[in-house]
Amino acid sequence: MIARAKGKYIRVSPTKARKVIDLIRGKDVPSSLSLLTHTNKGSTAFIMKILNSAVNNAKQKGLNETQLYVSKITADQGPTWKRYRAAAFGRATRILKRTTHLTIELDLITK
Repeated sequence: MIARAKGKYIRVSPTKARKVIDLIRGKDVPSSLSLLTHTNKGSTAFIMKILNSAVNNAKQKGLNETQLYVSKITADQGPTWKRYRAAAFGRATRILKRTTHLTIELDLITK
């Protein structure tokens, strides 16, 4: 692991984020950034922001983004926000607003 970036309490469910991170796992950084720009999902903006943070962390160590690939990326479940909504017959139903802890690790491409 060369560089790592974490995003916590991201307001998207982990299952929806996992659909996007499965696209870029194991790919090099330039192709994964281009994949994220052309993917029409709500979680791509959060994932791209954290991926750019990991790339900038690697640049602090003197590496170029063409030398790196996404070695590990996980979307773990964070705390769930509980909200209530009015329902029929004077009842209330629970709404679960899920959050995600996203971790991205970059490593050098070995040939």
